[in-house]
Amino acid sequence: MNKKEQIIDIATKLFSEKGYENTPLSIICEKANVSKGLISHHFKSKDGLLREIFKKSTNVIIKINESKKEDLPVKEQLKDLLNSYFKQLEANKLAFQFDLNVMMQPRTREVLQDLIQERSAMILKYTHKIFDKLDANKSNILSYVFIAELDGIALSFFLGISPEYPLEEIKNHLIEKYLNNK
Repeated sequence: MNKKEQIIDIATKLFSEKGYENTPLSIICEKANVSKGLISHHFKSKDGLLREIFKKSTNVIIKINESKKEDLPVKEQLKDLLNSYFKQLEANKLAFQFDLNVMMQPRTREVLQDLIQERSAMILKYTHKIFDKLDANKSNILSYVFIAELDGIALSFFLGISPEYPLEEIKNHLIEKYLNNK
């Protein structure tokens, strides 16, 4: 791992755990064993570092969507999407926790507004494409509900609502709900 990646990983962890506002660059430098100058070289500022981390987390979402095969039946695409989402939710906890933290804070939301809008449009477009094939008359509302459900599940999972959060069961319920229209 090069220094830039190391800074991103450490800053992601710190921003996720302590919040953006409560994480000074000096702590990131100390944990990454780098100078403030190196951070400035790679990211220009703390806001630049925040934006880079958000772009990296967006790439995880893109990777989830790219793994879908357009030639598969639409129900299989949706099932694959849900399986990938839940797998990533568990595997990339820090990335999801980071996203939730920065999108809830007014200051970070302001810094990331353009990137948040781009990501939201991409997710909605992809989701809409699937639901157009499932139910063209309701695809818009189904897309918004689907995204809201996934966001709510991620939020509940990370807030630790239950020590034994039934992620697998929730995934299976959503698969049945959307694939069998129940």
